[in-house]
Amino acid sequence: MSGIYIHIPFCKKACHYCNFHFSTNQNSKSAFIKAVCNELVLRKSEYISEEIQSIYFGGGTPTVLEVSELDMILQVVYKHYKVSDTPEITLEANPDDLDLEKIKRLANTKINRLSIGIQSFHESDLSAMNRAHNADEAKKCLEIATAYFDNITIDLMFGMPSMTVEQWRQNLQTAFAYGIKHLSCYALTVEPKTALEHFIRKGSHPPMDDELSAKHFEVLVEETSKQGLTHYETCSFGHSGFFSRHNMSYWLGKTYMGVGPSAHSFDGAKRSWNISNNSKYIKALEADELPFESEVLSVENRFNEYIMTGLRTIWGISLEKIETDFGTKIKEQLLQDSKKFITSNTLEIEDDHIKITHAGKFLSDGIASDLFLV
Repeated sequence: MSGIYIHIPFCKKACHYCNFHFSTNQNSKSAFIKAVCNELVLRKSEYISEEIQSIYFGGGTPTVLEVSELDMILQVVYKHYKVSDTPEITLEANPDDLDLEKIKRLANTKINRLSIGIQSFHESDLSAMNRAHNADEAKKCLEIATAYFDNITIDLMFGMPSMTVEQWRQNLQTAFAYGIKHLSCYALTVEPKTALEHFIRKGSHPPMDDELSAKHFEVLVEETSKQGLTHYETCSFGHSGFFSRHNMSYWLGKTYMGVGPSAHSFDGAKRSWNISNNSKYIKALEADELPFESEVLSVENRFNEYIMTGLRTIWGISLEKIETDFGTKIKEQLLQDSKKFITSNTLEIEDDHIKITHAGKFLSDGIASDLFLV
């Protein structure tokens, strides 16, 4: 087993672009923590022979929990699961939660990696996103966090219609100045049923500009390369030894378990997902019931997921794996479907792997969908 994902479904406020499962009402926090701990205990038999390589607190905003509450959950994991001697244990965090005392306390736990949701160092961007922190808090938390944690990744967002290319370049340079060893950079997208979608529909927010977003992406690739960061996945850039183990379990098709409301799990053949409702999740676990649904993935599902995730990474799609897992006929069809992208220099074949080229990086998801089995 690669890892455990723990979804903490609480936030101080709702970001305008976010469609993840969360609540700004934290009244059920204590009952939720008990429920998560119980889910971990109830599911331990599923992974009794597996070694845990990574533990990831995501959300939501995990840093709304007290350090003692995070530690309580970790103690349950260590008591009931076989954890690697050198696991990657990540905590997603917002800058406004990371003052000196909290960072010191976190540094004294088993947590060894922080994923900080900076998004931007420009006040106008943060305000437009409805983020809970400001630009000064973003910089201050990095000054403190880098003194206590060596393994830090930060999230930055590009593609905002109001962000100039030069402002985006400034965001990147600010991040580099703190010696950050990993960046996750995402294009702003309009998700259904979000405040951002509503604002654009009303005309109070400018629509997305795909051309500007593509320019931002080119600057991102250019500037991270100058810093010696490896562009190992479409949105991920890291120095050697600092690639995200947690995320690589998704991209490389390894097994993982997700606990908490809305969390997903994958065992290699079957995918399951917990109910996306905090009160129903808590109530079920109070009765020692596991509130999830599952499906056995079809050949088409497994193939399409491998194509999508494989093309996003520097490792690409293994033709040997395609033939072993799906057969010669499907491999030949994939090669045939890839020809037009090879001709246009957006795909290439190297060492028996189909890989995205520099020209195709910003288009990887669209290329992958054209290669899907339907």
